[in-house]
Amino acid sequence: EFRRVLFRSTIVSAVGEGRQIYDNIRKAIQFLLASNMSEVLGVFFATLLGFTLLNPVHLLFINLLTDSLPAIAIGVEPARKGLLDQPPRDPNEPILTRGLMLKILAYGALIACATMGAYFIGLNADNGGAGLAMTLAFSTLTLARLFHGFNCRGIESIFRLGLTTNRASLGAFAAGVVLLLAVLFLPGLNALFQVSPFTMAQFGWVILLAFLPTVAIQIYKVIHDAVRRKNR
Repeated sequence: EFRRVLFRSTIVSAVGEGRQIYDNIRKAIQFLLASNMSEVLGVFFATLLGFTLLNPVHLLFINLLTDSLPAIAIGVEPARKGLLDQPPRDPNEPILTRGLMLKILAYGALIACATMGAYFIGLNADNGGAGLAMTLAFSTLTLARLFHGFNCRGIESIFRLGLTTNRASLGAFAAGVVLLLAVLFLPGLNALFQVSPFTMAQFGWVILLAFLPTVAIQIYKVIHDAVRRKNR
C-alpha cells in the first residue's frame, strides 16, 4: 500500500512538474516573440516612413539585454494554482496557438507604437533631431521590453500573480534598468552607444511611454480575469 501511494504521489509530482515546465516555456516564447515583434514592427514602419529608428549598436544592446534577463526569470516562474486541475493537453496542439500569436502581435504593436511615439517626441523637440529621436526610441523600447517581462509571467494580471512571487523577475528588471541607466549617463558608454543629450522632462516621457503598454495589457488582464471568474 505504501509503495502504491508513493507511486501515485510520484506520478502526480511528475505531471505537475511537466506542466509547469511546458507552461513556462510557452510564456518565455511569448515574451521573446512579442518583444522582437515590437522591434521588427518599429523598424519596418520607420523604414517605410524614411527614417532610422535605431542604430545597430542599440539593437545589439536591446537583444542581449531584454531577450535574456526577463526570459530567464520567466523560466523559473512558480507553478500557478489549479495547474493540475486542468484536463490533459491535446498532444497535437501546437505550442504557438492562434490565440497566442494574436497576443504576440498585439503586445508587439503596443510597444512599437510607444517606441515610435518617443522617436517623434525627440524629433520635434526644441533641442531635437535624429540623434535625440533615436536615443529616446532606444530608451523607450528597452524599458518597455523590461516592463513586458511582468506581463508574460502568466495569463492572470500581476495583481493576482503577486509582484514578489517571482523575485527573479524583479531582479531581472532591476538589472536591466541599471544597465540602461549606465548606457545613458556614463560618459564612456553613452559615447559608445551614440546617446544624445536629453532633458529630464524627455526622460520622463520615456518612462511614461514605456510603461503605457504594460498598463494597457494589465487592464485587459484584469477584465479578462473578472469575466473568467464570472463564467465559472
